[in-house]
This record gives sequence, structure tokens and C-alpha cells, in this order.
Amino acid sequence: MTISITSGFDSGNIRVISISDTGQEVRAELEIVKDLHSDFYQWFYFRVSGVAGRDVKLAITNCRESAYPDGWPGYRARISEDRESWRLAETSYAADILTVRLSTEVDSVWVAYFAPYSMERHHDLIAWAAVQPGVVHRTLGHSLDQQPIDLLTLGEGPKQVWLYARQHPGETMAEWWMEGALDRLCDPEDAVARLLRRQATFHIVPNMNPDGSRRGHLRTNAAGVNLNREWHQPSMERSPEVFLVRQAMDESGVDFAMDVHGDEAIAAVFLAGFEGIPSITHRQLSLFHRYRDTLALRTPDFQTRKGYPAAPEGKANLTMSTNQVAERFGAVAMTLEMPFKDNDDLPDPDFGWSPARSMQLAKDCLAVLAEIIGEI
Repeated sequence: MTISITSGFDSGNIRVISISDTGQEVRAELEIVKDLHSDFYQWFYFRVSGVAGRDVKLAITNCRESAYPDGWPGYRARISEDRESWRLAETSYAADILTVRLSTEVDSVWVAYFAPYSMERHHDLIAWAAVQPGVVHRTLGHSLDQQPIDLLTLGEGPKQVWLYARQHPGETMAEWWMEGALDRLCDPEDAVARLLRRQATFHIVPNMNPDGSRRGHLRTNAAGVNLNREWHQPSMERSPEVFLVRQAMDESGVDFAMDVHGDEAIAAVFLAGFEGIPSITHRQLSLFHRYRDTLALRTPDFQTRKGYPAAPEGKANLTMSTNQVAERFGAVAMTLEMPFKDNDDLPDPDFGWSPARSMQLAKDCLAVLAEIIGEI
């Protein structure tokens, strides 16, 4: 049977260097393709076919120059036979090469950096959410590839809450988180959702970077721009995604904001704040700390020991969304990071960090927000 490796589909990314079949084992040398107009790369997603009953060795050979080489040690790829359930693959990293081994009784196996969240699933999510009671869907505008930038609004309270994800398209756990958040907020029998919708108005952008998502990028849009370095001065020419979302924020105001991401190297869930912005207040910082510390009490999948160092006083990078939103609106803003690896404090040997855990974390995050929404 002919061996085939392809990434010619939504969110796919790989380049085949060589394939050999010894009769006992199929071996392939592969490379991850850079984001268009950019040197960033780390996301991969491809299908291997013709391998039923075969041992398969897949070697990704260009890891050394990837965006986050520290993300490879201890990492395990995700594999699926049905594109619904994504399990950890046998994976090793040595001599700058990531090797994934497969042994399967089915013809085709999908291999990915993390469980993918396709643009088709995104549109299914938008279609479902838009017909839920009290939800309003609006297209803010279009990306450089003319894809819609979708905004979902729900709730009738005075507090303005913004949730947005996938500025970096390869961080697919962020949109799985969004699916969990919308599932809870749209449940009419969920007491947390009812309280939040009464006290706040939610503005939700499940995918800030549809072009990068469809193209199989790790970090950038169709122009090769890192959207999370555009928040000081976005433009329709370079970063329409940020321009349109920030414009909508200016219209509504922002009291609380969470920017949802994934981290390649740190095997933990953590928050990054806005320390170092010029106009920081004690109230802002104390509410952020209260949210962070309460979340650590409520779920063992979150911790406060590992994370990014805080910026020194007055040295915050205002091109990044959390800093810009906290400075611009006086908001309690934060960046949520989930791992590509696993939460090492509570590992799952079969699935690692997963879509299900991302969705559950979203529900836990909302429950903590409900505890402090009246004080924001």
C-alpha cells in the first residue's frame, strides 16, 4: 500500500523531506513550515495514510530553529484515528530531532502539535452560540484573507467583560477553552451563568486570528504579524483583527479582560498580569491577585509558582493586549496560559493537557469571576 503524508487541509502544516519503507518499518523525515512572511514555526498537523499494521517512525528534523526549542524536551505529540479523541503519542527528542512513533491497525492516523480546532469547528461554534437565548452575533469586519472576525455578546449587566482567544493561532487549547466558556454561559440552568449574565455583559471573540488558524500558522496572521505585539497601534493594513477588536472595546469599555493562550515550554497553567503599566492602581492589582489566588484554590489544574516574570515598574510592554487593555481602560486584565505539554502537578498519562481540561478550566475561571464580579 502506498504511504502518504499530507497536510493539505484546514490548519494543516508539514513538509515531507523523504519517506522510506523497509518492509518492517516506515520512516519519514519531515519539516514544519514557517508561518507566511515570518520565521515563526512550531505548529504541525498532518495525516499519515497507508500504515495499517505497520510500525511508523516520523522524524521532524528542523526543531532547533523553531520558535520555542525549549518546548520540545518532555513534549509528546497528539495522535487520533477519528479526529475526535486525541491521545499522547510515543515521542522522543534528541539531537534536535523530534521523533514520533506509531503502531496502528487503521489505515490513516492524524498527528498534531495539540488537538486541532479547525475553522469549520469555529463556524459550528458561532452558529450554535448565535441562536442561544440572549446571544447576539456580530461580524466586526474581515481579516486580510477576508474571513469574518466574530463577536458574541450576551448578558445584561453593567460590568463589561471581554474574553478573547487565539491571537496565536497554533494555541488551539485557547479556543477549546472558549467552547467551554460559551457552554457554561449559555446554560439557562447554570447558577454561575445566571449570576454573571445578570451582573455583566460579555463580549467574546473565540478566534482573533482566523487566517493563521486556517493556514496552519503557529503565531502570526496572513501578513506574518504577531497580533499580540500590535495593541498600541493596530492598522487595517497589518493587523485588522486587533484594530477591529480594540475599536469595539473602545465602544463598550472594559472592566475585566482575559486573553487566552498556550505556552510551549512551561508544563503548567498560569496567569500573567499587567504589572509595570504606567497608571497601575492598587485596586487593579489587588483584584488581579485575588482572582489568581482564588483560582488556585478552586482547581488543582491551576497554580501560581510557575509563570512569566512580572515587568518592572513602568516597564510594561504596551504592545501586548493585557498591558494595553489594563492601561487604556483601567481594567483588571490578564493573560491565561495553558500548556502544550501537561500540568506536571496533575499529569494525565493518556491525554496530557487536553481539550476536555481546557473546557473545564474555562468553567472554573467563570466560577471564580462570579465570586468577585460585584467588586470589579
